[in-house]
Amino acid sequence: MISVVIPTLNADARLGECLDALVAPALDGVVKEVIVVDGGSADATLPMADSFGTRILTAPPGRGGQLRRGAEAARGEWLLFLHADTVLEEGWAEEVLQFIKTHPDKAAVFTLQFDAKGLAPKLVAGGAMLRTKFIKTPYGDQGLLISKALYEDSGGYAEMPLMEDVEFIRRLTKRKGAQALCVLKAQAVTSAERYERDGYVRRVMKNLTTLTRYFLGVAPEKLAQSYSRPVNRS
Repeated sequence: MISVVIPTLNADARLGECLDALVAPALDGVVKEVIVVDGGSADATLPMADSFGTRILTAPPGRGGQLRRGAEAARGEWLLFLHADTVLEEGWAEEVLQFIKTHPDKAAVFTLQFDAKGLAPKLVAGGAMLRTKFIKTPYGDQGLLISKALYEDSGGYAEMPLMEDVEFIRRLTKRKGAQALCVLKAQAVTSAERYERDGYVRRVMKNLTTLTRYFLGVAPEKLAQSYSRPVNRS
């Protein structure tokens, strides 16, 4: 029923946990296949993906292009796009199945949570969910569940190195209306590594600056160059 598409690039630190959360739904027949689209990893990403029995494809590095390549190859009627450092909480498949039955013409993202304790990660996750609810700009670390028919009707992911998630959702909601995007209660627990490394406030400000620059028309290629650099904490 569901094809899971995961873009990777040197992702072995969290990929195992991400894939492990898909095993039970695969055994139950909910997940038809897991497609890992690798952008040229030099670590243990590919052996790890192979050990879980995933379909492994390759594509030039760039998350938008990798997601698009995986979607084109997918054989399921529904697509679930996940980042390699995102782990879906136990029981997520039950809610997804109910969503598929009741909202076949809509897409959904998960409720964001970070794999870190404390007030800061909770506040950042809460802010992300408010952004998702009110301005319909979820990021890819919240996952995306969508029928292949609706995905293709909306034009699919653009081959962009950054902001491919925002660009696609904006296009989807423009064509189908804001009600076409729903939020699931099940949590997508994503890595807080960038926030821990850069500082939560600095990272949030960088994300907001990047989003604003994108809305102002700055090329995604240019945004990707600055986004990947660590924040200066001096």
